[in-house]
Amino acid sequence: MRQITYMHKSAAIERQWHLVDAADRILGQVATEIAVKLIGKGKKEYTPHLDIGDYVVVINAAKVAVTGRKELDKTYFTHSGIPGGLRKRSLSELRSQDSTKIIIHAVNNMLPKNKLRADRLKRLKVYADDQHSHAAQLQEITKG
Repeated sequence: MRQITYMHKSAAIERQWHLVDAADRILGQVATEIAVKLIGKGKKEYTPHLDIGDYVVVINAAKVAVTGRKELDKTYFTHSGIPGGLRKRSLSELRSQDSTKIIIHAVNNMLPKNKLRADRLKRLKVYADDQHSHAAQLQEITKG
């Protein structure tokens, strides 16, 4: 008996929209769930070299929870590229400035480091509160 490996065609990709409520949920668990949906690993037609993931809308990003002392101890680094351009911010500082960057940073680091990463991140929509502009796309939502 001959086995055949199925390879999904890029023209046949169907993307769905998912709504994720991050209120009072652990940051790492939410980011893992979002990354799996962006990659498309939960789909039966998953093909590693194609970007078959779905769109993900995250609401209540400002209310995401962390465990332990991460609110004060977790540090985010950015560098401008010039000497002395290193900036450090704690999680609480980043939450007060732009809480959506917390989830974007966590999901970005959970995605595979390859050429598909940027396109996958473009399908991630993060909002600090429960107001978003994707109600039309989310007619058939999958909450989770």
